[in-house]
Amino acid sequence: MTDLATTGTDLPRLRELNSLSIVRALRNQPPSTVTELSQRTGLSRPAVDVIAQGLVADGWAVVLEPGANSAVGRPARRYQFRATAGHVLGIDVGVHKILALLCDLDGNIVQTVRQSVAADAPPADRLAELDKVVSDCLAAAAMTPSDIWAVTVAVTGAVDATGRTSFFTPLPGWKSVNLTGHLSHRFACPVVVENDCKLAAVAEQWKGAASDANDIVYLLAGMRTGAGLILDGVLRRGFGGAAGEIGALKHVRWLNAPEHLQNCPGVPDTVSADDAAAWVFTAARDGDKAARLAVSRYVKDLAVGAAALVLTLDPQVVVLGGGYSRSADLILDPLRHELQRLCLRMPEVRASTLGADSVALGALKLSLNEVDDRLFSAGLSAPVAPRRN
Repeated sequence: MTDLATTGTDLPRLRELNSLSIVRALRNQPPSTVTELSQRTGLSRPAVDVIAQGLVADGWAVVLEPGANSAVGRPARRYQFRATAGHVLGIDVGVHKILALLCDLDGNIVQTVRQSVAADAPPADRLAELDKVVSDCLAAAAMTPSDIWAVTVAVTGAVDATGRTSFFTPLPGWKSVNLTGHLSHRFACPVVVENDCKLAAVAEQWKGAASDANDIVYLLAGMRTGAGLILDGVLRRGFGGAAGEIGALKHVRWLNAPEHLQNCPGVPDTVSADDAAAWVFTAARDGDKAARLAVSRYVKDLAVGAAALVLTLDPQVVVLGGGYSRSADLILDPLRHELQRLCLRMPEVRASTLGADSVALGALKLSLNEVDDRLFSAGLSAPVAPRRN
């Protein structure tokens, strides 16, 4: 990296590039001295000293003064990226709930709001609940929409280039909803809408069971079945946003797989369809033969689509997520057995560690990626100005 003293070039742009270099060197690192930043960036110590002080003045960094018990001599000041300079939102608009997570630029969650919603709620009611959740989340964090630098919303169903679920969705009437347009009336920052399975896969690579892998198949196992794909560390959407929607092929048997649990003999009439699977898993643990057979049949159907994805993509890890992952003790071993029987090379099969927050966490990560893309492609003058606390 060229120092500020270089002549014959655009000095304001050069200063900005050098500042970005220092911001990169501070991100996701412990507090660093001028010498450490110089070594990390290739800039001279005098240049780093000037730039770091400027970043502090502009709100991008904070300086940590040496403590009273520092070693003999003049101890060096350390600089730290100011993660609270901005915040992002990740929202999960599900069939039964709406969950909003708000975090700073280091991914530290500072506010969580969760609200139940009826599965058959019409679009207007679901949007009203969404608006309330967002308002409550911002109010609890003492923020306004202008304090948010990026918003990502997860929805069920494949998401096309317009942010709509034009192919299919279990949310009543949701195909007609322009969610990006709805939220853009409130937020001036970018608003991204993405499929929930894909975002859950992102979360598992970021903070979950697949943090050590770059090639991942995420299986959403629950009342519906879906998949999210990460290859070479990159989320794969496909040309029209429908990558991973292998369950649309009836021969794969994902569409009807949950019926093995819902229609298991012995499920009491007082147990709703939504709770039938939980009853069956509990009964299977207690040794109920019908329940164990239902679980076995469910896993066999789940494995057909999973094997097709494994054979096509050859992932390092298959992650079992979704509501049924809470019963991974009953699913993982038979799923491994089926995949071993069907696949040429056996990937690792792991259970999700993120629970019901996985989709919203993936939305947060996509929002953080959006901020980084704008920050480091457009420069510090991009429309993501730091917020003063």
